[in-house]
Amino acid sequence: MGDMTKETIVNEEVRISPEVEQQVIQQWETIGISNDFVFCKIMQDEALLSELIHRILPDLRFKELRIQSQKSVEIGVDIHGVRFDIFVTLEDGSIVEIEMQVLDNGNLPKRLRFYSSMADTQMLEKGMVYSRLRDSFVIMICPFDFYGEGRHIYTFTNRCKEDHALEMGDGTTKIVLNALGTMDDVSDKLRAFLDYVAGKTVDDEYVRKLDEAVRKARANKEWRREYMTLMMRDLENQEMGAEKAHKEKIAEMLMKGKTPEAIADFCDYPMKLIKEVQKSMLLPR
Repeated sequence: MGDMTKETIVNEEVRISPEVEQQVIQQWETIGISNDFVFCKIMQDEALLSELIHRILPDLRFKELRIQSQKSVEIGVDIHGVRFDIFVTLEDGSIVEIEMQVLDNGNLPKRLRFYSSMADTQMLEKGMVYSRLRDSFVIMICPFDFYGEGRHIYTFTNRCKEDHALEMGDGTTKIVLNALGTMDDVSDKLRAFLDYVAGKTVDDEYVRKLDEAVRKARANKEWRREYMTLMMRDLENQEMGAEKAHKEKIAEMLMKGKTPEAIADFCDYPMKLIKEVQKSMLLPR
């Protein structure tokens, strides 16, 4: 029972130390809209989400929308699935998919391509033939400038390489929003939102509503608990990944004839871990 007093049970599966718990709590208390968890939660508010879509796509007309937050799509056991942050279906069947992409992993264009194809798959699952596919908009909100042009918005549609004025007409649009843009290339309303994502103080009524929603999110005990559980599972997965890498390295060195003592001395791995790997490989000790 002594060990149990030194950790907090987030749920039946995840236990964390007081130190780590405090770190996660402090992170939660300063969390902002650029965090995808908070973004997904507050964008379940139809009025807030509708206004955001209007600011990003002012020419898009709609009266109703159906919101699905953290929507998961699995095609098959051997095919990579996807989890959308915000997946919106409009009354005409068009799809608007919005992601808060905080980290620059260098694969943004391919991610946009994949998300767009998965959005199409969702429409086809409803029995549509290709000719009846509705328009789709995949939007990435980023606190970094992936393309390095200083723009707040990069809008991509499929066009003819020989004639840039000729569009393919497939109804797909991919948009990358850059919160750190420097050009005067978007409306004041959209810029206010992007400045808020970048952490700037903004005098805008919609932004004030967003900020209030973020403050309420921080005060939501259920959401905090859910966030802590997700964070700790991520940390556990990272630790498992690191341990796997260490074991693979040890196994490689053992296969090359290195002794456990030499591995421990050279790599500073615990002897217990080295012996565990050695035993699993059925190698002589």
